[in-house]
Amino acid sequence: MEGDTFSGLGNGTQVDNKVLQTFQKSFVQVQAILDQNRLLINEINQNHESKIPDNLSRNVGLIRELNNNIRRVVDLYADLSSSFTKSMEAMSEGDSAGTMRSDGKAGQKRVRPG
Repeated sequence: MEGDTFSGLGNGTQVDNKVLQTFQKSFVQVQAILDQNRLLINEINQNHESKIPDNLSRNVGLIRELNNNIRRVVDLYADLSSSFTKSMEAMSEGDSAGTMRSDGKAGQKRVRPG
């Protein structure tokens, strides 16, 4: 059910279904890029082993594509990290406002000394 909240991290932290869908979408994108990278690496290795000049020249473009893909994965993980941090901050603010968790208990924010 969209918009439902539930204990998703094993410690009673609430995770919104929309946040989970965003994470899943990002992880699917990352996996697709990693699958493509595996194919690129295989082709690069075959071209290298063949020692055919045209194949070796083609590797230049393939390696550039591989590097761009790696950059995209890094960016996706950075976005995921940022999204996760924002969602945790939002949930923490909700807990400090005395919201109810899915287990029916009032949210409590621990205060750390110092």
